[in-house]
Amino acid sequence: MDERTVKSILIVGAGPTGLALALELARRDFRPRLVAKANGPTPVNESRALGINARTLTLLEASGASALILSKARRLTKFRISSAGKLLLTVDTEHFRGRYCPMHALPQGDTERLLLKRLASFDIVPEWQTEVSTVSGDVRKPIVTLSHQDGRTETVQPDILIGADGAHSAVRKTCGFAFPGDAIENRFFLADYRYTQAVDTSFLEMNFLNPGVLGHLPVNEDTLRYISTIEDFEDRIEHPATVKERTWSSEFSISFHHVERMSRGNVFLAGDAAHVHSPAGARGMNLGIEDACWLAWLISEGREQDYSDLRMPAVQTVLKETRRNTTFITLKNPFLTGLRSLFLPQLNHVPSFTAEVLRKVSGRDTRPPPWIPGAE
Repeated sequence: MDERTVKSILIVGAGPTGLALALELARRDFRPRLVAKANGPTPVNESRALGINARTLTLLEASGASALILSKARRLTKFRISSAGKLLLTVDTEHFRGRYCPMHALPQGDTERLLLKRLASFDIVPEWQTEVSTVSGDVRKPIVTLSHQDGRTETVQPDILIGADGAHSAVRKTCGFAFPGDAIENRFFLADYRYTQAVDTSFLEMNFLNPGVLGHLPVNEDTLRYISTIEDFEDRIEHPATVKERTWSSEFSISFHHVERMSRGNVFLAGDAAHVHSPAGARGMNLGIEDACWLAWLISEGREQDYSDLRMPAVQTVLKETRRNTTFITLKNPFLTGLRSLFLPQLNHVPSFTAEVLRKVSGRDTRPPPWIPGAE
């Protein structure tokens, strides 16, 4: 019997990272077990993670998920930066050389449902409302106690335990992974508005208010997300059409944390369980899916112990980049914000700058997947 069919793999968490990991394992003939504390996928009215980059589409192509995503996602053709309403910089994604546009927009709930659809084709369904109570034993042979919705408890001893259970990961905490980092001062606020008619969903824009920032990006054909560092930002929105409803709102603070190693023994972490950072650049969900695809490939090669060494450079690259971007958009000093407004228009005439922005936005600033011929 093929070893991959008998090796037991328990994935904790059924968000985009856990689902992508299960899917990538399933298409390689593994039968992972997928449990999640949630009662189902992200509600459709909570758009949450929106950006899907070119690297993610490349990674998910073999599973059939990318074709489904592209059938629903919004292609972002331009990134714009303004100051007090005056356009300073435009980055045209059509200059990007690659099979996929650098960035598409699709609500997280839709992405999860498309991954679930592909996963169901392998007869794998998440066990919702199933929670990790404890992890005991040695990390080389973890013993996991699961609590089910009906009050039943179950003890399992998987060959491989993977925590894809988010920023408050029970696997990370119970298995003794340190999670050092810090938070920044600013709070962020967001709201999704649906309009009575279709609106332009081809671009993302950030408008510096000096101080503060107000940005918007598409959710779907008639809905835009607005995000700001100013609490009363909704009073400052210039709506492109008549508002039908505000479909969702949230506020959050930003922290930068990552584990020192992404594995201990036969326990592995992926996605927000291993690293959290600013949403600037839409890297969070994409980096988690990238973790998942690398881990699935390494497991299939019998090289899972190489996972941490191969993934930590990517994690460090993205955290450094998102911290730099967040600092740039949250400047408060009048002298620095003035310099920013003078400096940005000059970049419209620097092709190498555009190329570098698109390289990072597309996710190509991390190591390409070696199992995909021609991947960049």
